[in-house]
Amino acid sequence: QVQLVESGGGLVQPGGSLRLSCAASRSITSIKIMGWYRQPPGKQRELVARITEGGITYYEDSVKGRFTISRDIPKNTVYLQMNSLKTEDTAVYLCKAIYAWRDYWGQGTQVTVSS
Repeated sequence: QVQLVESGGGLVQPGGSLRLSCAASRSITSIKIMGWYRQPPGKQRELVARITEGGITYYEDSVKGRFTISRDIPKNTVYLQMNSLKTEDTAVYLCKAIYAWRDYWGQGTQVTVSS
């Protein structure tokens, strides 16, 4: 099993930055894929970015060039650096791990972009 704990959300003005953290309960090099998803109010959950156990990254088109997914292996933590935030980035952001053919989710952290 994998437990995931997100942190780092909050209220930020348009154009601002936030860094989200997702701490895993086991070594992230043993986790096939870790990803960040978001669920805007009244909308479906969508993939934002992911990173494989080998370090290969993927980004959804709307965040390319603004968001960066990275990891700190000794800390078992994956980060999402979000720059140039827009109001449409407002959502609950959730961390997901695919481990042993199962999906594990964190509890989510709220990101609100508003002036």
